[in-house]
Amino acid sequence: MSITKLTAGIAAVAALGLSLSACGSDPTDSSGKKSAGDTITVGSAAFPENEIIAEIYAQALEAKGVKVKKKLNIGAREVYIPALKKGEIDLLPEYSGNLLSYLDPKATATSEADIEAALDDALPDNLDVLDAAKAEDKDSLNVTPEFAAKNNVKTIEDLKSVKDLTLGANPEFKERAYGIPGLEKVYGISGIKFVPIGDGGGPKTLKSLLDGDIDVADIYSTTPSILANKLVTLEDPKNLIAAQQVIPLINDDKASDKVEKVLDDISAQLTTADLLDLNSKNQGADKTAPAVLAKQWLTDKGLI
Repeated sequence: MSITKLTAGIAAVAALGLSLSACGSDPTDSSGKKSAGDTITVGSAAFPENEIIAEIYAQALEAKGVKVKKKLNIGAREVYIPALKKGEIDLLPEYSGNLLSYLDPKATATSEADIEAALDDALPDNLDVLDAAKAEDKDSLNVTPEFAAKNNVKTIEDLKSVKDLTLGANPEFKERAYGIPGLEKVYGISGIKFVPIGDGGGPKTLKSLLDGDIDVADIYSTTPSILANKLVTLEDPKNLIAAQQVIPLINDDKASDKVEKVLDDISAQLTTADLLDLNSKNQGADKTAPAVLAKQWLTDKGLI
């Protein structure tokens, strides 16, 4: 269910003193929101995965008759959140946990439901989030299929029974709440040998895992190497690592019922496995462009 601030949206529209369009139609629908006929400017952060999702949003809206402009690869939150507030862009794919941390650095929520509830309080009055997808891009603990089979591990909790466990991750993982301290406190895993590898779960981390120098690797959950090497991503039943669901962040003025339905239908089908596949196809010399990947995904899902 979307988190709607209808009263604030109506007040914002009234304050703007919006006039009728040249053709004489009312620019708001019966709910007081902008109509789907208004142009929506879709933005993205400055990395390929986010651009692919933004293309999915934009093309799906266009297919339903919504006028769309695109401003992709804008930058980090410090750039695009102010742009959203000012109305320079209207819609952007976000990640729930990191968005909450940006808006409220003291937030402690980690589960999907708790983060959604906290976002309702933390968001500025003129911004809203719609239905979150099951797709997530977040820190994840991965092992090789051989290690998983030998030690019978499917979840982080299962690591408790593994002796002399070696884990590789960015140096800050040693101190982060979701890192070594959390593994000890939340899951009761003690005696972990930590190997700092400062490449953000990249090639060095992967090589260390495949070579057997480490048993567990912290790799972002939509990194193509997970799929390419058939790594086993361990489940996190106690939500040690905060949920990072893909979630549409939208200016309230543009969140018409039609727009919400289009975006909610996307979120209902977008999975982490989809992101892994899309990211894998956006790699290397023969990589497929985000716009092409977006169109293919929407077609495969029956959304256009």
